[in-house]
Amino acid sequence: MPEAAQGTPFGPRVHAVAAYLKTFQALSDERLQGAFADLFGLRLSQGGLMNMLRRAQGAFAAARDKAVAALRRATVVASDETGVRVEASNAYHWVFRCSEAVVHRAAPTRGAIVVRTLMGGHRPAVWCSDRYAAQQGHAAAHQTCLAHLARDVASADEASADVLPSRLRLWLHRAFALASDVATFAASTLARKRRALERSLDDILAAPTSCDLARDIQRKFRRARDQLLTFTRWPGRVEATNNACERALRPAVIQRKVTNGYRAMWAAEGEADIRTVVDTARLGPGTNAFKTILQTVSA
Repeated sequence: MPEAAQGTPFGPRVHAVAAYLKTFQALSDERLQGAFADLFGLRLSQGGLMNMLRRAQGAFAAARDKAVAALRRATVVASDETGVRVEASNAYHWVFRCSEAVVHRAAPTRGAIVVRTLMGGHRPAVWCSDRYAAQQGHAAAHQTCLAHLARDVASADEASADVLPSRLRLWLHRAFALASDVATFAASTLARKRRALERSLDDILAAPTSCDLARDIQRKFRRARDQLLTFTRWPGRVEATNNACERALRPAVIQRKVTNGYRAMWAAEGEADIRTVVDTARLGPGTNAFKTILQTVSA
């Protein structure tokens, strides 16, 4: 085959449009073919479209590695994951956040091996996540997402006649109020408020109850007892919730519901790389998804 015939007739902008529509507008392969045909008069086979996407995704490897390197230097890291379908099997889309980077990772497992492999031996000072065991034990300290606990408490409060869930709901309200202004308090004031919350929680967890729902929610708080107020020891640097990771995962959840998953692992990994580069760029000002994709593909 002549050397000139081994390349591609499509330029970086066409590659960027394909990557953007597939990754951030959740178009299926068939709908993406239709969009190119209707908008640009460009008729592509699915094989040609897959080759275009694979070429585009390969351009994001270098920037992805820089984001991973920033994550492995971070003092505070947060993580979350959600299920996806890859090659007609259950798999997972993970996200990891720090102040300098957002890293997405497609993996066939929900196990802690994903965290250990990505972090490469680095152990940050604080980790933030929900209570899932695979996301525990990766840092010197841990902040359990209070929003997850608040949802459990709200459900128990609606279904239980016991007063204990209501007391926990009020306690969480005080904790969220402290978290919203945590960076404005003097160290002594913050320590005093933390001690008051700890004493109040001790009283609630020691309260007797005959309600199974109340006992269950008590057990959840006891297991996470040392991880509830870590944010007060790192004011302005550790969040009380893991909502930022959940927001970063939302596009992947939409993609799963619209397209029902990926035909191949390379497609899931490639889209994770694109999301890594775009979401990391969004931590700074003056950028958008397509602009970042085009700049990366054109480099």
